[in-house]
Amino acid sequence: MTETSTNSSVAPEWSDMPVQTRNERFASAQPEDFPEISARQLEWRLSPIDALGALAEGELDGGRYDVTVTGATHEWVPMATVAGKAGLPEDRISARAWSTTVDALHIRVDGEGDPVVLDRELDGIRAAHLVLEFTANTHRSVIIRNTGTVALAENVEIIAHDGSNARVMNLNEWDSTALHAASHFVRVDKSAHVDHILISLGGAVQRVNPAITLAGTGSSIESYGLYFADHGRHIEHQVFVHHKAAQTKSNVLYKGALHGKGTRTVWVGDVLIGPDATGTDSYEANRNLILSDGARADSIPNLEIETGDIAGAGHASATGRLDDEHLFYLQARGITEAEARRLVALGFLVEIVGRIGIPDLEERLTEILAQVLDAVEETA
Repeated sequence: MTETSTNSSVAPEWSDMPVQTRNERFASAQPEDFPEISARQLEWRLSPIDALGALAEGELDGGRYDVTVTGATHEWVPMATVAGKAGLPEDRISARAWSTTVDALHIRVDGEGDPVVLDRELDGIRAAHLVLEFTANTHRSVIIRNTGTVALAENVEIIAHDGSNARVMNLNEWDSTALHAASHFVRVDKSAHVDHILISLGGAVQRVNPAITLAGTGSSIESYGLYFADHGRHIEHQVFVHHKAAQTKSNVLYKGALHGKGTRTVWVGDVLIGPDATGTDSYEANRNLILSDGARADSIPNLEIETGDIAGAGHASATGRLDDEHLFYLQARGITEAEARRLVALGFLVEIVGRIGIPDLEERLTEILAQVLDAVEETA
């Protein structure tokens, strides 16, 4: 049976006609319901389609893989028993990953305590499906560490049940040749809160798109992203926050730096405040720092409001180079130009690192960022 829907109503088939609101975008778990990906399609017009060909049309390994999980119960379960609680695919690669995966990795997180850690080192051309389920009134963190040379198409579902406080940190530290196309579906229930933190480093192409539904009254999300791209890499995030219930809150902040000819980053932020989302408070922002000529950052914030009774809503976007005044201030105090550039860039990026809340992890990521910025200065 074909599983097909939109977030608001049933749609008979995919169409290239523009939708009125973001939640009306066609969704289906069946890849044949989507056309071949093309730059003419809105969701793919800023993506490196040729580079993603193996995931869009090639054979995917949807079997189980080696994974280490500490701090929580996990199991492999048939897709039909667990998938679809937080959303459905809205593009062909996501649908191919969904339909190809045999068993989903289901991690149930409950109680309080140390962070749950999931380590994956992947290779080959594969599909995957991960479900993180936070039981009611749980207060826990989950760290997902991704490494390897993989070409990966995957879906990640995050469900925060009533009253839970969930923090999910995605650390994508892929090998320089890796391809990663992922859809994250986040459902936040009544009085629950989620911190969704996405760190994108390495890889030839990373396209990780979170879709967040604030489904329960009083639910909230803090969505943070940090990315660094160089050597012609492509890093892309399309973030969608749907305020569906009343008294919901969202704060979205993504910051990135890029260096080198042919390097490109893409950020698209969609916020929809639905007709029942009275009392909503929402803000989204994207900041990009360009470190050299030849690099390009696309930043597109969008805000749709379907009720006049809100607490506040806004968005912002900025892309620029290093501030000459900041550099002059540091150089006037005896710091070399190269070190001044490094310090300003590092200070720009570590704002997101500081939101993680785990000192050891914050220190490690700060060291990694310092190293990549040192490499930039050496090649400048």
